[in-house]
Amino acid sequence: MSKSLFPPLPVLVVDDDEEMQKSYAYTLKGHGINNLLQCLDSRQVEKILDDNQCQIVLLDLNMPHLSGRELLPKVAAKYPDMPIIVVTGVDEVKTAVECMREGAFDYMVKPVDESALIAATRRAFEVREVRRENMLLKEHLLSGELKQPAAFREIVTSHRIMHALFQYIEAVATTPQPILITGETGAGKELVARAIHAVSNRTGKFVPVNIAGLDDNVISDTLFGHLRGAFTGAMDVRKGLIEQAAGGTLFLDEIGDMNSTSQVKLLRLVQEREYFQLGSDIPKRTDARIIVATNRDLQAMRRTGAFREDLFFRLRSHLIRVPSLRERLDDLPILMDHFLEKAAQAMGKRRPTPPAELFTLLSTYPFPGNVRELEAMCYNAVSTHKSGVLDLASFREVIAQSTETVPPTPITQPKAMEDMTPFSPMRPLPTLEQAEEMLIEEALKRTDGNQTLAAQLLGITRQTLNRHLKQKKADGVESADPPTM
Repeated sequence: MSKSLFPPLPVLVVDDDEEMQKSYAYTLKGHGINNLLQCLDSRQVEKILDDNQCQIVLLDLNMPHLSGRELLPKVAAKYPDMPIIVVTGVDEVKTAVECMREGAFDYMVKPVDESALIAATRRAFEVREVRRENMLLKEHLLSGELKQPAAFREIVTSHRIMHALFQYIEAVATTPQPILITGETGAGKELVARAIHAVSNRTGKFVPVNIAGLDDNVISDTLFGHLRGAFTGAMDVRKGLIEQAAGGTLFLDEIGDMNSTSQVKLLRLVQEREYFQLGSDIPKRTDARIIVATNRDLQAMRRTGAFREDLFFRLRSHLIRVPSLRERLDDLPILMDHFLEKAAQAMGKRRPTPPAELFTLLSTYPFPGNVRELEAMCYNAVSTHKSGVLDLASFREVIAQSTETVPPTPITQPKAMEDMTPFSPMRPLPTLEQAEEMLIEEALKRTDGNQTLAAQLLGITRQTLNRHLKQKKADGVESADPPTM
């Protein structure tokens, strides 16, 4: 297992009692907190903090030479983002209140209960990370630039929504907290997870696991491994994927499919950084970063009890929603160029030239399979392409088949907008002639005036549409307005 340190920044323990220092170290290391700086002489604290960026400080109050009461306001003023936990033998409310006013994050009285110390330390870690992330986000918003653009090269986009998402990733990627990625199937959740790993600067591997359809025994064996004799057929010791991800990232896809028993084990892994191999009652520790993804509504599952509430809130320390392709249709041209080039290279062909009307055609399609579906369309088109301009036939065929088998994605509108539609109960129905005019006008609007594509949307021939437009022009009718109240 990796010997990397946790947390990434050290915990500074300041206490002049050597036995107390040993006790702190034993307790913290026993819970996986092994990145420690220990200081017996309080006069050295300011220099240590100047030379080392620390995660938090455990500070004793009563020390010779320079007391904790004197150090506390100085350190809090100089390092406002760094939580300070005061640990002292003074059990006085007045002293505790004064320390909190001077910048202490928490106040604990000796002898300190082990579980209370670990709980306070972990809360301080979380607060430190939130403060650090807020600072990074402010820097990104002000600069508008990515610090590691190469980490996102596999995600083809020029859309502002995606750029903002990349900025958020750079702000949270180096934290040890889990990340929950949500989004529709085919939107690129695994690519986002890989980008997070690349930006995190972790030295270990990126280990992806799709847990859809797996029962608890398979999930446990896959993630945690087993000892010899753990079950029938277990002839040798097997390391789990969590051990392979040591010092790196474990990516669990389709987390919404995980059953309740496996959820309990994942909660322990995320919360305590511990797991049990099958056949063992001795816990093992991990420093792997956990990233999970789902296309399901975990909020709704949490409310119905299908997904544990405590696990849900643990996993969503950082939440990233990957937008669907419908939400970034401006990316269609560069995505098409990318996939056509990729497909042509894979098949040993010259890259075909897409006609201009292809983008108009695709912009009317809801892409239920998102970017993955667009990629499949491009590969299919290139496979049958001979030379010259790319034929639209394969795209039209896929779109026609999809519209026959997949119901259109409902678009939820505000009630005020619903009341403005011509088919609202609040308005009189348009006549057949008016409805026909409105449909033709909308189809032409969606296809930027392309009559061939507009006719396809309406399910009529181009000649029929053309006759209607000529008749409309002859009658001097410019447009058919919906009836008013």
